[in-house]
Amino acid sequence: MFAAFNFSNIIFAYSMQQSLPDIIKNLPRDPGVYRYYDEQGNILYIGKAKNLKSRVSSYFINKDHSFRIQLMVKKIHNIEYSIVRTERDALLLENSLIKELQPRYNISLKDDKTYPYIKIVNEQFPRIYFTRYYENDGAEYFGPYTSVHRVRAIIEFVKKLYPTRSCSLPLTEKNIHAKKFKVCLEYHIGNCLAPCVAFQSKENYDNNIEQIRKILKGRLQELRIILRKQMQEFSEQMEFEKAENLKYKLETLKDYITDSTIVNPGLGNFHVFGFCEDEIPLDTVEPENTNQEDILSAPVKNKKNSENKKAYINYMYVYEGTIVKTKAIVLQRNLDETKEELMQFAIIDTIGNYSERMDVLLPFDVPIENDLIQVSVPKIGDKKHIVDLAQRNAVYQKQKGKEKIKPDHTTRILVLMKEELKLKELPCHIECFDNSNFQGTNAVAACVVFKNGKPSKKDYRHFNVKTVEGANDFDTMKEIVYRRYYRLVTEEQPLPNLIVIDGGKGQLNAAMESLSELKILDKVQVISIAKRLEEIYYPNDPFPLHINKKSETLKVIQHIRNEAHRFGITFHRNKRSKNTIKTQLQEIKGIGQQMANKLLQELGSVKAIQNAELTELEKVVGKSKALLVYNFYKNKNG
Repeated sequence: MFAAFNFSNIIFAYSMQQSLPDIIKNLPRDPGVYRYYDEQGNILYIGKAKNLKSRVSSYFINKDHSFRIQLMVKKIHNIEYSIVRTERDALLLENSLIKELQPRYNISLKDDKTYPYIKIVNEQFPRIYFTRYYENDGAEYFGPYTSVHRVRAIIEFVKKLYPTRSCSLPLTEKNIHAKKFKVCLEYHIGNCLAPCVAFQSKENYDNNIEQIRKILKGRLQELRIILRKQMQEFSEQMEFEKAENLKYKLETLKDYITDSTIVNPGLGNFHVFGFCEDEIPLDTVEPENTNQEDILSAPVKNKKNSENKKAYINYMYVYEGTIVKTKAIVLQRNLDETKEELMQFAIIDTIGNYSERMDVLLPFDVPIENDLIQVSVPKIGDKKHIVDLAQRNAVYQKQKGKEKIKPDHTTRILVLMKEELKLKELPCHIECFDNSNFQGTNAVAACVVFKNGKPSKKDYRHFNVKTVEGANDFDTMKEIVYRRYYRLVTEEQPLPNLIVIDGGKGQLNAAMESLSELKILDKVQVISIAKRLEEIYYPNDPFPLHINKKSETLKVIQHIRNEAHRFGITFHRNKRSKNTIKTQLQEIKGIGQQMANKLLQELGSVKAIQNAELTELEKVVGKSKALLVYNFYKNKNG
């Protein structure tokens, strides 16, 4: 029994703390309800979604939100969710959870408005009408529904098919026999068959009510037969609009008259637990709409090797037929506890402090030594649907946990780089430097930035060399590295985890001199890669590291180095081309740098200037200057 087992090694948790990107990445595309929490665990917002992944992702991708939503998104620290069968169930669950938890960023439901029901009153001649209030008055309630318009349309439709009274007269057999009533307008316009004056018998009226009950419960087979016959008659009479109208009403009923798993006032109060584990036997209860292939992530192992197994339990509390609380529970076990023992622990820990009788619904039988806890395992009906829903949520919780501990491709590469390059920490932020010059002129440098294995192009930087003349790669590297990190240190921006220098030992030593001057040597890791043999050099180590040419680490370093080279060469070519153009134009006597820039800006290129007519040049620089340019190229082209 429960009391005989030691659960001291079990870790009990209500959510699996992942980073927000991981949570969003692993969200299912099912309908459901999501809940945002801040860092202190306070509920911020509850929302519904037809597609959980798309809806939740939109908060973090779309930048056009209102200031209020942007403020809320900044506070989100954790996300929990519950999946349901339909979008309609998501709407109902959202409504009940908002009223129970009152999240800060949800619109307050101050009028406590509830969803509508269709009510059949328990009377001699029952009335049917719309209501928002569920009472224990012996009446029958159908719903809830999420559209008042649809509810009124359904009531109108069923009353057209099977007329019922709308008055509140006391239609007892004695009063009818005494002829105390007279027919009213409703009778004359065909909305009522006047049972008040015995024009309609009690038997016939009750039969109509029974047919309406079947319709509201979704048993539409008899109604389909009747409506198809009527539609056929209308079609034969060429009254296609009436036939189409009946078809629309039938489809409306088919779509909308369904039992709700989320809100069903006839169910009462109870606690529900769903269960899933890492290695799950084939004979375990299957969650609704979930294949066993989705549940089984690994073959069954011997219990002696079960130290890393986890159990995933989904808890729901149903109050007056409405789900008002959901919770995810994860149990880590180091012993050989059975699923029954784990479920015992979850039940006692979650609801063991209650002092009144509790009904608990489970997917499998669990013995509980507590007379107040009454366990049952429903096999059919609405309660079985609720258990299936809890089971399905437990399966998703398991899948989320599995994906949490499974490293993605980027993480695997970063871990591999850390090991092979002998780094102190993961190289999540890498910066690489490269120099470029042409015969000692137009010296430039480039810095490219990679974050989490991907180029962060908004952080790329170009540098014009200021203090070095001629082709001196070492001094150029020293200047650029100093300028880059002097700025980061001054502005208190984060330093990279790894600095890569394109070059050999000389360039590496030059970079180290700058880092030493800035007093950040102990805060960064630095390597260089020499082009000829792709050798990796470390500070204060005369011997290079030779990495396997097929290594993924080397491929990443080469990719970063090549990206820095490409970025630097592009900048260098543009600068050299611009300087060449300006120099050529400034060869024209009387044309200075400002006039050369103006010509290039207006005409676009030297070739366009060279081929321009005199009148075109005059519009840009005036007659005298235009004549100088025109004659220069005319004489040059011979």
